Amino acid sequence: ADSGDADVELPTSRHQPEGLEQLLARTKFTKTELQSLYRGFKTECPSGLVDEETFTLIYSRFFPQGDASSYAHFLFDAFDADRNGALCFQDFAVGLSLLLRGTEQQKLKWTFDLYDVNKDGYVTKEVTLRDTGGVVGSAQPDGDLPAPCVPQDMLEIMKAIYAMMGRCTEPALGASAPAQHVELFFQKMDRNRDGVVTFEEFLATCQE
Repeated sequence: ADSGDADVELPTSRHQPEGLEQLLARTKFTKTELQSLYRGFKTECPSGLVDEETFTLIYSRFFPQGDASSYAHFLFDAFDADRNGALCFQDFAVGLSLLLRGTEQQKLKWTFDLYDVNKDGYVTKEVTLRDTGGVVGSAQPDGDLPAPCVPQDMLEIMKAIYAMMGRCTEPALGASAPAQHVELFFQKMDRNRDGVVTFEEFLATCQE
């Protein structure tokens, strides 16, 4: 047998990776590409599993000019398909295959899911304390007083992107730049003006 095949199928100390044949069926990578990816994955993660802290450290190397920790958190969640708090090689390979070689609709769905921070099927600008049962910040307002808002979904993502880019942005952007970006996004994407963006709205606008 090819020594590279054995490389992919050998167990590690903590996690047994999916076999090469299964990954060939689930991804659009060749055998040689999967073997190369796996060697790199094992070098960074000898145990076969990556927790969020390790993922953030690795990802942050690519953005030394800014703080990539928040955006890395969102990316980690997007790759962690089974929501178990750790990435194995198949999580990494399947996600990377989709991003690099998936269809346009698959890539857009992945991006939408990244923006959908609370995974409710919608991209929102904000959520009120009343919507969350008053668990964020101070006590829930009484009577008809407007409930204070906390940033959600799109604004959180935009803040993370701007923080990650750091001093790369020229000219330097003010603190209001992420919120302004979100407003432009919703003006374009929220077709029925109901304050949330569905995947259908997102897809239709991106494909225009």
